[in-house]
Amino acid sequence: MTTRETLAEIYQLLCEAFGPQHWWPGETPFEVATGAILTQNTSWTNVEKAITNLRSAGRISPEKLYHCELPQLAELIRPAGYYNLKAKRLKNFVNWLFDEYDGELANLESVDTSQLRMELLAIKGVGRETADSILLYALGRPVFVVDAYTARITLRQGLIEPGADYEQLRELFESNLPQDVRLFNEYHALMVRAGKEFCKPKAKCHGCPLEELPHTVDMEYV
Repeated sequence: MTTRETLAEIYQLLCEAFGPQHWWPGETPFEVATGAILTQNTSWTNVEKAITNLRSAGRISPEKLYHCELPQLAELIRPAGYYNLKAKRLKNFVNWLFDEYDGELANLESVDTSQLRMELLAIKGVGRETADSILLYALGRPVFVVDAYTARITLRQGLIEPGADYEQLRELFESNLPQDVRLFNEYHALMVRAGKEFCKPKAKCHGCPLEELPHTVDMEYV
């Protein structure tokens, strides 16, 4: 099979096994963007607790976070871990939003995706996975999100070489799949599900939806 055919087959098998994943949880685009920053190096369960705190305190909006003092913000997001660092990162994101776009996510709609990605990556504390998560899930841009699960599965399926970097992985998906936000959304969510349940560092191949596809488990993405 070609790379395009293999990616299509993987998606079909994961869809049949797991069904829709309903990502990304969040009541507003800003809440989704906030979650993308908070989820760095922690579980989503912890992020949900932090977002619940922000919501209960009436702070889950650009304006409210902009005017929130850093110590208070850090305390509210404590469940997400690294709360002092993440409070600064949230502030950096919100400050950028106000400095460049009057604090309105809606004002980003006219900005080209590649330009917007560069601006997000220039914000201290926003890396590529976080930036792409904001672009895809909060802003509805056709940008494929790469993470450790995606990398591990594609390596074991023989779609990338060991040592492939983030941009090579992103290009693999974006150049071989239709530029469709809903597809990118669902595909990434399904890869995370497969990675958590089966394609772990120590692979659990029995029962995996991708078990019958040619693969190897003696390599680990670094």
